[in-house]
Amino acid sequence: MLASIIVLLAVIGSRKTPIHENKPSPEFTACRFVLASLPGNEPIDNEIARQQTLIRSGTTSGLERLGWTFVKKARLTFDASYYTLAEQCAECMEANGAKGPDTLLLSAHALQSLHRFHDAEIVARKLVSVRERPFDYGVLGDVLIDQGKVREGAAAYQKMIDLRPDLQSYARAAHVRWLTGDLNGAIQLMRLAVSGSSPNDAEAAAWAYTRLSLYELQQGATKQALESCNAALSLQSDFAPALLARGRILLALDRPADAVVELQRAAGLNPLPEYQWALADALALTGDRDRAKEVESQLVERGASEDPRAFSLYLATRGENVEQAVNLAQHEFTCRGDVFTHDALAWALAVAGRTTEARLHTRQALSEGTVDARLFLHAGIIAARNNNIAEAKQWLQKASLVQQMLLPSERKLLASTVRAQFKKE
Repeated sequence: MLASIIVLLAVIGSRKTPIHENKPSPEFTACRFVLASLPGNEPIDNEIARQQTLIRSGTTSGLERLGWTFVKKARLTFDASYYTLAEQCAECMEANGAKGPDTLLLSAHALQSLHRFHDAEIVARKLVSVRERPFDYGVLGDVLIDQGKVREGAAAYQKMIDLRPDLQSYARAAHVRWLTGDLNGAIQLMRLAVSGSSPNDAEAAAWAYTRLSLYELQQGATKQALESCNAALSLQSDFAPALLARGRILLALDRPADAVVELQRAAGLNPLPEYQWALADALALTGDRDRAKEVESQLVERGASEDPRAFSLYLATRGENVEQAVNLAQHEFTCRGDVFTHDALAWALAVAGRTTEARLHTRQALSEGTVDARLFLHAGIIAARNNNIAEAKQWLQKASLVQQMLLPSERKLLASTVRAQFKKE
């Protein structure tokens, strides 16, 4: 991880001295960030070092390329610190007088990836006001969707499709279809997306196949879902999201031992709460409770900093450190208000006994018509705790229809809640 490097550099110099002689000033903090030597011996690390050498020699036009190489490195390693370096590249470009749309696009993308959505929206809106290329509208749509501004985000994606109907634009449109409850439409669009995939952009193609696999799993088409995962992994053999998806599919097929193999690889590559939670559940199903507890300890140690929203969901589902779960979800809600953040906050509040507040956020979580087993499970339990028994049964039945999308611990919670509710008849 680069966090320690970035902290060290952050305390060295703070003056934003103008750049002279077409060469980054060593006094400018952002330029010091991006030109610092970094560890690693992979081909992309060598490319970063080569680009840094060129920039040090005065080729400041290479800053944009370096920024996007940092973005690529972040995607390959799942290390968000590289997005910080990409943002610093944009700042260094601006200091060199490059204040145009290329700088704005890099900045908006980095800010969005760092979950600084408000700042990213300001930059993205400025970007589309001065230029109207497909990726300009793509990053604006991404930022808007992450903040729960679905209609505005969909409009930005439509402009992206109008300008360039390809994998990137179709995949984004597919997500909006799924988000608004149109699973069949999402699958159709994602199949269009993967049909236009290219080995030249293996990461994007692998991501699209992975999303398609999850849509197919929700549809109950587990064979096709596994085939889509295989397609993703044929493009990138260590693509953590595809390994996670395959593990989830195997869990849905009641093959926990096989799922553990995939999920161990996935969590090793990308140790985020979502990955570790799935692995811990799979290990518990195989009877390896000691290893499951070890993974959960790692999750608890780093979850709050790695992915606060997912960690909040985990804590609330486990019924552990509930106040921390509430605090994490509330903090997330200050920067984004999409349906999944409303759901995380609703769930934490409900487990904390604040069921009236939870109900308000549940309504927002369900407002787009998203067909999501986790949203339905939480809505059902929250309705039950508010003594709305008919509504509780409605949402629990909906969750049961797509329960293959739940993790094993969530399916166990669903089963016990359904039994309790139907006993009351």
